[in-house]
Amino acid sequence: MLANGKPELLIPASCLEVLKVAVAFGADAVYIGGDVYGLRAKAKNFSREDMEEGIRYAHAHGVRVHVTVNILAHNEDLEGIRIYLRELYAMHPDALIIADPGVFDIAGEECPGIERHISTQANNTNWAAAQFWYRQGAARIVTARELSLQEIGEMRRQMPEDMEIETFIHGAMCISYSGRCLLSNYFTGRDANQGACTHPCRWKYAVMEESRPGEYLPIEENERGTFIFNSKDLCMIEHIPDLVSAGIDSYKIEGRMKTALYVATVARTYRKAIDDYFEDPALYQKNLPWYREQIADCTFRRFTTGFFYGKPSEEDQIYDSNTYITNYTYLGVVSDVDADGFAVINQKNKFCTGDRIEIMKPDGTNDLVTVRAIYDAEGKPMESAPHPQQELHVDLGHRTDLCDILRMKKA
Repeated sequence: MLANGKPELLIPASCLEVLKVAVAFGADAVYIGGDVYGLRAKAKNFSREDMEEGIRYAHAHGVRVHVTVNILAHNEDLEGIRIYLRELYAMHPDALIIADPGVFDIAGEECPGIERHISTQANNTNWAAAQFWYRQGAARIVTARELSLQEIGEMRRQMPEDMEIETFIHGAMCISYSGRCLLSNYFTGRDANQGACTHPCRWKYAVMEESRPGEYLPIEENERGTFIFNSKDLCMIEHIPDLVSAGIDSYKIEGRMKTALYVATVARTYRKAIDDYFEDPALYQKNLPWYREQIADCTFRRFTTGFFYGKPSEEDQIYDSNTYITNYTYLGVVSDVDADGFAVINQKNKFCTGDRIEIMKPDGTNDLVTVRAIYDAEGKPMESAPHPQQELHVDLGHRTDLCDILRMKKA
């Protein structure tokens, strides 16, 4: 819990650019991963230089940084992990997120004074486990996604007061037990528990009877196909009062592989919802339509409350289409404002002069503007911007600030 009595809003960041967006859009803390020893190897992740800069930047803005070191280590990993932890110690992150008991001990030796948090990957499902980790020196436990709010509340009552609870409240749900999945390793040789998951739970499947090889039996869920392992996305924006009542100290957003647009949208919406509730619960209730509208601007797979209110039915959680719902096209983050007052972005998707786009700001406003002109880095005018990753200077005829998001509503 923060000093102001509010829960911490913990936002993911895949790279330095996204970290800065998370800070601008309301994060109290961010969690990031390095190039190794985290469970999102396919995310962009942070180089050593970017991690050092990111930690400095976050701290300069009063935001904490938690670093994931949450693989389930094999013997050959241990010496490299020790060296990596020594490097992390020199960067002064605020916390390390760890699943493996051996890594936990090594972190205690190599990173004295840095908080150790127990990852959801350790399957934290009861208060006795929390007490065990507390005795080992853990400052916080990340609850398993399979817990109800009632169970989390019971954990809070049984745990030491100075041990914190962190819980995922928004984002993708794993079909396996808190990420303990062998599908990826079986199909592709890439181990989910070593950070290399290929997400086979999102693939399309069929059933074949043993004596009829090659004959696929029909299992219809919808016109798009059968996705028997697929989960809807978690969303608790309408249930902040219940999260508060459960005594959760940190509200964690899933998404270290998501875009800056996603991170900005989720961070801004939950920031306002939390602040509104603690200012006046009636204000939170009044603004529920706005939260619902804004959170639906994310890319998502339809929403569920997961296990928070008991075991979900198939209709509530799984067997949904794997198709994402996307209402906006992400154009870029304002990284600078040039001498002419034009927004400087590293372009993510195509747009053209004359397009109507939105400037998404941390304060909750979305300013609709027209693209008046586009220039490349050398000042050459362009009618359209079809090539991702190109530096562009965009005349919007409107004020932009660092870390504003440019986006375009889909037709």
